[in-house]
Amino acid sequence: MRYSFDVPPEPHALVVAEVAPGDLLALSGQDLAENTWYVVMRTLAVAPGAVRLTLRPPLGGRDRDVVLERGLRVSVGCRRVDLSGIPELDSSDLGAVEFRDGDRVGSLRAVDPRAVEESYIRKWGRWYRDSDSEEQGPVSDAELRERGARDLERGHLVRHRPRPRRSAEVRAVRRVVVTGLGAVTPLGVGAGELWRGLLEGRCGIRELAGEEFAGLPVRIAGTVPVDPARLLPRPQARRMNRAARFAVLAAREAWEDAGLDPAGTEESGLPPERVGVSVGSILGDASVLVGGDRALRERGPRAVSPLTTPMTVPSQAASQVSLALRITGEARTVTSACASGTEAVGQAVDRIRHGRVDLALAGGAEAVVTPAIMASFAAMRALSAHPAGPTSPSRPFAGDRDGFVNGEGAGFLLLEAEEHARARGARVYCEAAGWGLSADAHHLAAPDPSGRGIALALRRAVEDSGAHVLDVVHVNAHATATVDGDLAEADALRAVFGARVPVVTALKGHLGHLQGAAGGVEAVATVLTLHHGLIPPTIGCDVPDDAIGLDVVTKSPRPLPSSGDLALSNSFGFGGHNAVVAFRRRPA
Repeated sequence: MRYSFDVPPEPHALVVAEVAPGDLLALSGQDLAENTWYVVMRTLAVAPGAVRLTLRPPLGGRDRDVVLERGLRVSVGCRRVDLSGIPELDSSDLGAVEFRDGDRVGSLRAVDPRAVEESYIRKWGRWYRDSDSEEQGPVSDAELRERGARDLERGHLVRHRPRPRRSAEVRAVRRVVVTGLGAVTPLGVGAGELWRGLLEGRCGIRELAGEEFAGLPVRIAGTVPVDPARLLPRPQARRMNRAARFAVLAAREAWEDAGLDPAGTEESGLPPERVGVSVGSILGDASVLVGGDRALRERGPRAVSPLTTPMTVPSQAASQVSLALRITGEARTVTSACASGTEAVGQAVDRIRHGRVDLALAGGAEAVVTPAIMASFAAMRALSAHPAGPTSPSRPFAGDRDGFVNGEGAGFLLLEAEEHARARGARVYCEAAGWGLSADAHHLAAPDPSGRGIALALRRAVEDSGAHVLDVVHVNAHATATVDGDLAEADALRAVFGARVPVVTALKGHLGHLQGAAGGVEAVATVLTLHHGLIPPTIGCDVPDDAIGLDVVTKSPRPLPSSGDLALSNSFGFGGHNAVVAFRRRPA
């Protein structure tokens, strides 16, 4: 509890005999100069010429008694204050405290009515300023105790606020970490192939050679260069659509990367009901429904496969991942346009935080490089007209950007409760620290040019991570290379971060826009950026747009700055869906 001084002290002189309880009192000229004040709690005449005053710091603390001559001149503030609002508090003995992550320690110059508490929070065994101060650098437990001791000597109120412990009545929120990664993208099969391609500046966007694409105005896309059906057992593959095949391959890679048995949950020693799946997908694989309709029109009802319906629904990817690894906890599907993959990751973080499951495979999968969808995007004038060539046709943040490039693939994270990962000795890439959502409520397809909805999602992700904007060191931008979309995202970043916008990269020049899978794949890349301390370049941005005004990494990888610990991965979709997920790197 802290008293709110909405009117600052305006001192005027009195003699001690005129002082009354509730007065805000400065005892000397030096106290006035140093802005040192006390609230008079009680007065008592103790001799014909003396008065005992009981004083308490205006922002809380312990009482002290002073005996002063009745005629001594002192200064009081502009008005009396409510004594019930001045808490009686003791400082904490930091030397006797066993610190835990999530604890906070605050230091307050309680004699200054306008003072602001300096607060620290403990994360990964180190203490960080719990504010948007420019001060950088974590401190150790010993260093924090030394700071606390110095502040006590200066008369500050130093308080330890422990993180709430788990109780029978309230389930504690758990920290979530990333222990496995998997990807199938236009750069190849595997998270390793994705990472190498990003660092090398390779482009996975290709000409569409199929006969069905011949008459389209745009015939380039980010397509996976390997037939996923050849990488799966034939009986399984024939019951999956293309997006589900991508999902199973990427999810299985993340599962094995986390040190788990490829046969599934029970073989890994995990209760199947304590594991979940969360997949973002817009349509999944639109070609199945198109193929069924063509068969109906050309050959009649008997030609339509009974698998058409189960292979058409967007939830097929989540279903097939749960089947492949015998996961029974839950199999969730998120459909929120191009924000689907990121929202699926965020929802899985919450399911683990609150104890619904202990592990979750989370990400996105999509396979919508079909003639009808390509024609629809082209009719919207949303696709890039640049040809495939030495410079990627997808040009995020570039001055000559003119639209996105459609793409396909899948990206998955294995998310896990930290205590569960530690108990089994798992390798931890980073913390999945938090996430944020918002909606533009602006237009069917166009982004809100003000960027207000994007800014709200960014702020919510940082807040949900228990962090501040100064903790953010890197942003993996959504940046689809549309003229208005890239500018709205840049405006939102500047609105949230001010002059200190973190280093930015955008990956759609390498991959195209993977739709519902984009958030999953870009989350994998963001985790690898934190893990390796290296930011991949943005390709296609040969001449950046001056209106963007961001520090965009281009041409070659750049070392990740050491000044913060949080990285954001952004995804924004048609209809105003905004999702941001935050990852926190492990301290060195």
